[in-house]
Amino acid sequence: MHSSRLVGDDLAIGYPTTEEPVVEVDRIDLPAGEITALVGPNGSGKSTLLKALARQHAPEHGTVLLDGDDIDDFDSKPFARRVGMLSQEYESAGGMTAEELIYYGRYPHMGFFDTPTESDEAAVERAIDPADVGHLREEEVGNLSGGQKQLVWIAMVLAQETDVLLLDEPTTYLDLQHQLQVMELVQTLNDERGVTVGLVLHNISQAARFADYLVAIRDGELYDWGPPREIVSEQLLADVFNVKATVEHDPEIRIHPARALSDQ
Repeated sequence: MHSSRLVGDDLAIGYPTTEEPVVEVDRIDLPAGEITALVGPNGSGKSTLLKALARQHAPEHGTVLLDGDDIDDFDSKPFARRVGMLSQEYESAGGMTAEELIYYGRYPHMGFFDTPTESDEAAVERAIDPADVGHLREEEVGNLSGGQKQLVWIAMVLAQETDVLLLDEPTTYLDLQHQLQVMELVQTLNDERGVTVGLVLHNISQAARFADYLVAIRDGELYDWGPPREIVSEQLLADVFNVKATVEHDPEIRIHPARALSDQ
């Protein structure tokens, strides 16, 4: 699979209800074939920024480039064949079975009245296997647990077989087993298929463990960007997360929170 680079340049992103942009960054870079995690406290602008990269929310200013091409120049289906996005606001899927939902991931590759081809069926199987949801094929999505449901939705995005995968808080509300299952799946896709991954995470320890790069965001602005070993520090945790903690870097990054710092 081809690995693509996604770059946001001189971005200002707002909403009709806000007078000023809620996110302003000179540049954000999701390097080709790498995992990049956006981290920061609630309300810092992580999800808004990811939506702009996915063409789900148009910036007021600036451009987003996919391998050097402006994403606004793509038609919807060609773009969906290149970039897959799983947001927090996915629909309930009603009485649909897990397998039926996963087949929806093939929509960028099919005509409106087309029936799935052998190629589509093979892509769905390639999505079901790493997500470990084969035993849920005939289950109604509405009857699944939160963790199972999240894995099925991820399988749907995998069925698009894009070379860029964007995930907005894919581990939120999941128990530890399913959190690790999701993160290990992301790492496998990156290692074995070269998928470029951008994801929003609350857990900075997981981000530091699984991501090649971290983008730390505070109050809608880029605080720091780089490999976890270079930027995860006690100062970052204090400045961005308002937490006093100690950080170990050998043999791997370990974060030991001590207490919350008072708001200034």
